[in-house]
Amino acid sequence: MNRVASIRAIFCAISLFAGGCDASNGPGNAAEASRPYPTGKRDSCEPIIFDDVPMTVCTADPTQHVIELAELDREGKPLRGFARLEPALGSRRDRLVFAMNAGMFDDRGLPIGLYVEQGRELQSLNQRGGTGNFYMKPNGVFYGDDSGWHIATASAFAARRTGGIHFATQSGPMLVKDGRYNAAFDENGPSRYIRNGVCVDGEGRAFFAISNAPVSFGKFARLFRDRLNCPNALYLDGTVSSLWETKAGRRDAGAPIGPIVVVMQKR
Repeated sequence: MNRVASIRAIFCAISLFAGGCDASNGPGNAAEASRPYPTGKRDSCEPIIFDDVPMTVCTADPTQHVIELAELDREGKPLRGFARLEPALGSRRDRLVFAMNAGMFDDRGLPIGLYVEQGRELQSLNQRGGTGNFYMKPNGVFYGDDSGWHIATASAFAARRTGGIHFATQSGPMLVKDGRYNAAFDENGPSRYIRNGVCVDGEGRAFFAISNAPVSFGKFARLFRDRLNCPNALYLDGTVSSLWETKAGRRDAGAPIGPIVVVMQKR
């Protein structure tokens, strides 16, 4: 068992003792699931229990943080993880708040959907059909422009797109769309993995969540709508889901990843 798996196992054991992390994955704690996510000053990344599953929720606040995407090193090779991201950040390493894998990729580690980094489109929007989570409809785009951070379905992004995109990553499926769960999900289906995703709330904050134990699509979608109060949420990936949280000293090192979202403290 690696260090991350050990931490997750300990977290789950503690939660079981406290009445959470039900190994049967039965009905969750309704009061905990419906409790609003706390507002006001807090750490950027917070451990929570949602419906008996331990999660970590990291907040990017536009008044305090900037969001970037990173994919390639200085030699043009895919980073594939946080170990190679660190030297790529250079002197900006001290401003890093957290980083997380940010979208699906091919065998080389390159994005399979839209990817915009520092205003440059490196991969075009992918609206083709196919199999796998990325192609489960609707899929979507997490992006930033002059007006803030947003999540839109791929079709809506294509229809409304204008210039001035600072960053964008396409993934799928949408977990929540216009306040409704994805119709393809069971309430708590049998497919359960470590998963991560992103949403943007009504105040323009971006919430990045990663499960610390396997979770179903349905339960994970409910986290974003019912606990984080987001009208739209996008799945980023599963199994390879990884978080680098500087304050807690957590840096997951598992399977190679693709695009990475980097949240930095403003100067």
